[in-house]
Amino acid sequence: MITGEGYYKKPFANGWLDSAVTFRKCAPYKISFVLLNLTDLVLTVIAAHLGLQEMNHFVRVLLQVPALLVVIKAVIPVLIAWVMPGRLLLPSVALLAGVTIWNLKELTVLYL
Repeated sequence: MITGEGYYKKPFANGWLDSAVTFRKCAPYKISFVLLNLTDLVLTVIAAHLGLQEMNHFVRVLLQVPALLVVIKAVIPVLIAWVMPGRLLLPSVALLAGVTIWNLKELTVLYL
């Protein structure tokens, strides 16, 4: 597609492929985002298995359908990390790190 300035602009489908190429540019942010989401998933499942109640009503419902829980907490974060620029994930990484630390603290205090 040619823009008004005469430059070639790639269609949206190629933008997804470009995202794979630029993934390495902000890989630490993106990998942190995905790993923290997976850690939150594991800690949520452990806490539910130990009999603790999830405070988030949405996730509490998702615990009844494990496949959907995995999609929401594992697959979607991978897609988000693939598409979003890494610097835009930094606030989410900070928030997820706080949530993970909180969850670890609560599990440690309750069961040690």
